[in-house]
Amino acid sequence: MPREVIHTNKAPAAIGPYSQAIRVGDTVYVSGQGGLVPETMQIVGPTVAAQTAQTLRNIAAILEAAGTDLAHVVKVNVLLADINSFAEMNEVYRTFFPVDPPARMTYAVRDLPLGVLVEIDAIAVMPD
Repeated sequence: MPREVIHTNKAPAAIGPYSQAIRVGDTVYVSGQGGLVPETMQIVGPTVAAQTAQTLRNIAAILEAAGTDLAHVVKVNVLLADINSFAEMNEVYRTFFPVDPPARMTYAVRDLPLGVLVEIDAIAVMPD
């Protein structure tokens, strides 16, 4: 099955040797995204809430470029620099997935690239 590289200027450019997303068949694999503003590549703000919102907007832009959207996300991994920010992240996260949220795993990690406080990746399917 062919693989298609997905790229959009509406999300931050990759900061390493990876693609924003790869589509294989009806599945889209979105690489980990952080709270970077696409135009400046700067962190959106100092809070987990602000960074979570920007991260999910970045993922939404990548999914749109792939032909799908957040409603078709089936699995998410969330990485937090501090597990004590779990509730703050959840408050924002639930606004992006208000109905039937995807399966999810959340971890605390020591550090994240560029000093972001949250990183999220996603797997989505194509609309019927």
